[in-house]
Formats: sequence, C-alpha cells, structure tokens
Amino acid sequence: MQLPNRLPIPSFLQKLHWAIDPVRYFERAAQQYSDIFTAQIVGFGDTVVFIAHPQAIQEIFTNDRKKFVAAGELNRIMQPLLGENSLLSLDSNSHKRRRQLLMPSFHGERIRAYGQLICNIAEQILSQLPQNQPFLAHTVMQKISLQVILKVVFGLNEGERCQKIQDLMPLLLDIFRSPLNSSFFLFSFLQKDVGAWSPWGKFLRQRQQMDELVYAEIAERRHQASPERIDILSLLMSSCDENGQSMTNWELRDELMTLVFAGHETTATSMAWAFYWIHHLPEVHEKLKQELNTLGNSPDPMRIFQLPYLTAVCNETLRITPVVPFTPPRMVRETVELLGHRLEPGTVVIPSIYLTHQREDIYPQPKQFKPERFLERQFSPYEFIPFGGGARGCIGQALAMFEMKLVIGTILSRYELALVDKRPEKLQRRGLALGPANGVKMVITGERKQQESQSNYTCTAV
Repeated sequence: MQLPNRLPIPSFLQKLHWAIDPVRYFERAAQQYSDIFTAQIVGFGDTVVFIAHPQAIQEIFTNDRKKFVAAGELNRIMQPLLGENSLLSLDSNSHKRRRQLLMPSFHGERIRAYGQLICNIAEQILSQLPQNQPFLAHTVMQKISLQVILKVVFGLNEGERCQKIQDLMPLLLDIFRSPLNSSFFLFSFLQKDVGAWSPWGKFLRQRQQMDELVYAEIAERRHQASPERIDILSLLMSSCDENGQSMTNWELRDELMTLVFAGHETTATSMAWAFYWIHHLPEVHEKLKQELNTLGNSPDPMRIFQLPYLTAVCNETLRITPVVPFTPPRMVRETVELLGHRLEPGTVVIPSIYLTHQREDIYPQPKQFKPERFLERQFSPYEFIPFGGGARGCIGQALAMFEMKLVIGTILSRYELALVDKRPEKLQRRGLALGPANGVKMVITGERKQQESQSNYTCTAV
C-alpha cells in the first residue's frame, strides 16, 4: 500500500527519536512535509500517518464512526494504567454507550457547582507556601489538581482512605514521568516484573494498592448511597444506559483511573505552563492583573471564568505548549482521500495537535506567546484542537478549562509571584504527555493588595 510522504529515516532511529523527544521528531518531520506524512513509531502500530492540516482534520473529526473507526485497540498502551474498560480503550458502540453514560457528569451546570471548591483549594495550598522561597510551579499545580480530583471526582474530604489515596497517587505517577521510564509504556518487552525494586514491579505493586483503595471506596459508597452527593463518582454510580444498566465496579474503577491520570496530570501541567508564560512576559502579566482588578474583592468564580483575557491566556498556553501532542488514533474504515492522498482501509491516521498549532498560516509567528490572537479571531475546532475532537474529543475538557481559569485567577488575585530561573522552559516528554523540563521554578514575593473594581480596563473577546 502506497502511503503519503514516508520519512527517509531508518525505522529504528525514528522509533528511538520518537520515544526520547517527540517534539523535535515532529518539527524535523514538518520541515519536509508540513501537512501529512507517514511515520514509523512505537505505541500505535508500526506505521502511522500524521495529519497537520485543518481540512484533513475536519474530514476525520466529522466522519468518526463512518469513514474512520476510533482505533481503541491502538490506545491500549495505556491499559496497564487505566484498565481494559477505560473509555480510551473502547470502540464503536461500546465507546458510544460509555460516553453517553459519562457525559451528564460533565455538564455545564454540574461543573459550575464545583467553582468555589476549586478556588478554595488553590487558596489553601498557596497559603501554605513560604514567601521568598523557591518552589516548582508544576509540583504545586499537581497538588492543587490532586485535591480537585479527590474532592470533585472521588468526593473525598478526610479519613484514612482519603489520605492513603492522596499519598499513593503522586508515587504512582512519578514512576513514569521521566523520558526513560515512560518507555515502559511504549515498549511492551520492558514490562517485566523482576521484583519490587524494578520500575515495572514497583508500578504493579503500587497499582494494586490503589485498586484496593478504589474498590473499597466504591463498595462503601454503594452501601451508603446518598442522593445529595454531587461528586463525579456518585453521579457515575447512579447513571444508567438505555437498557437500565449501570456501570460495574470494574468499569467504575477504570473510568476513575482514567479521570485521575488523564485529568490530573494534564491539567496540572497546563496550569504550570500558564504561570510560566504569564511571568515570562511582563506585558501579559500586567494585562492579566488589570483584568483581575476589575473583579474587586472576593469575586464570584463564574466571573473569573468569564474573563476574556484570562481565557485567551489559557487558550494560547494550550496552543503553544500542548500537554498531549496528538489526538487519539483513528483507523481508516473505507477508502478515503486526504489532501490528495488515497488511504486504504486499515491505515492508522493521527491528527497532530502540536504541528497544527504551529502552522504559520493559521497562527502567524507561532513560536511567540500572543494571547491577543484569541481575542482577534475565532479559530475553528479543526485549527485549535487542544482536546482533540470528533467522537474522541476529551470528555473532561469543560472541567479542565474551568479548573485552569479559576486556579490561575484565584492565585494571581492574591499573590505576587516571579520566575526564579530566567532560562526558557522547554517541552519534554513526561510519561505519555509533554511538560516543562525544569518544572517552572518560581517564588512568592508577596501578597497582592485587593483593589476595588476599576472601570478603565476593557478587553473584548470575539
């Protein structure tokens, strides 16, 4: 089968480069073929076709389940972590039914109920940091995001089980954050349990501990069901499909783990990147402070969420430093033509988030952080794709954006921060995602004086 624009690089070198530095891999490939190219990588089948053109991405997203099948079996590199029943691993009708069960829990009204809780968590964790002592923004954002997961998703506030889950989650995540250790997911032959001291053996034992805690929480919640609870676990337990079937304990466990490890790390990383860009560019920081000043004291969370410049800053962060560099893969179901290239059934296609967001024809000066571009223009869902799209779009994107804006707005309303390391941060593989290589080292220089609402600042969104 003739595939488009094969990279003239030996397969082994491609796979090695992809595993170590996917960003540089993408950039080198795009220098030769900016719209579509065929690559040989690990994790999604031996040969895939990457797409970085909005026209082709639109064709893929709008024809999910028709011309393209969401290739859940190719997402099974996440299975050791998320389980066989995760939404990410399901296909076709199974995927559609599960998504319909999950969607109500992420409805706008449900999300808004968590607003003050998220603001309080951000304030509480920042208040515990000493002033004028360096900290890693990525680590602090992980703590905030973890608390959001525990309270919003699990509905846990206190108790021995809550503390054990809180202690275990960071340990489980840390195992695969380095580029080297993340290769255990990409290369199945490395997944050998040779004792508790080995990386894979350590992972399996900590996963078992987490499973025991999660199943115990599910069992207790079923025994003591309360219709007043609004946490996502309770909502999922009460949801039923069209046949009246609710999710099993096994399915609940896998979806909870998916929300924890997909939502926790990605949101935390995006927030860390936002603090980097805001403080790396003084003019951005100043504009954001002026906008926050218009809210006065103790602003309502929804007013923070609706701020246009803060929204633009978050969008530009997701554009220039996406946490996940590509969408879930699709498999061609029937012969299609993309950008003049004929693709036969069985071909794996993957839209590249990173390369699409770096297109000069869509985003002039793409290497520059310019929030104004999101105030001056409305980008299509095939040009700006931080959460993917189509049938495989991220189900938690509303909660992620809500959390991101409220945490940033709350912290910047109350504290003055500064970067400690003036060197530019770089995207680096952290597990299966991309994060800041040095963690964004910052310091709290003081508390902000609350200001009354100012009427001399305007910022209009498209």
